[in-house]
This record gives sequence, structure tokens and C-alpha cells, in this order.
Amino acid sequence: MSADAKVMYLEDFSAGQSLELGSRSVTKEEIISFATQFDPQPFHVDEDAARKSIFGGLIASGWHTTSLLMRLMVDGLLSHSTSMGSPGIDQIRWLLPVRPGDTLSARGIVQQVTPSSSKPDRGVVHTLYEVRNQKDELVMTMQGMGMFKRRPQ
Repeated sequence: MSADAKVMYLEDFSAGQSLELGSRSVTKEEIISFATQFDPQPFHVDEDAARKSIFGGLIASGWHTTSLLMRLMVDGLLSHSTSMGSPGIDQIRWLLPVRPGDTLSARGIVQQVTPSSSKPDRGVVHTLYEVRNQKDELVMTMQGMGMFKRRPQ
């Protein structure tokens, strides 16, 4: 985090706020490497099998796409916030395949900010995350929540 970057506390979030998280390109090698370790289905690891699949070519695992979103979340928000982790994800949707050479951009749209009634030092931010490709097509959505520290009084 740069010296002039603002640390975000719970109070810095508001419903409707849009959080731009940056972008990242994905390579064929990354797709195959991730899938080989974690999701070795043929359309993720074998170009010939992928061409013959319903996808017509190699695609990233949805879990790889989710991991790329997580990286963008850390770089674009969490590393300069008072994040205390997350109690969970409510929903993930993989809407379109992510292919080699795609550049993914992510943003979060704050849905709700709730200070904790039992732990006054923190609260929860509910956020809808959107991931789009270079054609501005929505490829993934994720609804989740994160815990953030409140600003010291």
C-alpha cells in the first residue's frame, strides 16, 4: 500500500458504492496449470478435448475465475482496508466461459453495511462482485460479505 493510500474502515462503505478492483489477463498456461492442480476436467487441461466439448475450446475453471477475482479484491481493496476476513459467500455464478487471452475486470457494488451489535469494533459489508471480460460481457458474479474494523473513536 502506498503511503498516500487511504485505509478503509467500515464507515467508509455505503450502500450503492461502486468499488473498482482493477483488471488482469489470463493465459493458456495459467488456465492449464490451475486446472491440472485443482479441476482437471478435459476442457480445462486438454486443448483437443476442449475443442470437441460444448465449449469449442479451452476454458478456465470457474474456481480459477473466482481465484482471479480474489486476487483483484486483495489488490484493489482488501490490502488497504481493515478487513478481518469473511464469514462466507452467499452465491457464485459463472455466466460465460473465460478463455485464454481474456482480460478480466472486477468491481464490487456495496449492498448493505451493518455494524455489529455484539462486537462494537466491527461490522459486515455485503457486496455484489461483478467480473467482466474485455468485451464488457459479464462472466461471473459473486455475492459475499466481509468483516471490517470500525474507525477508532
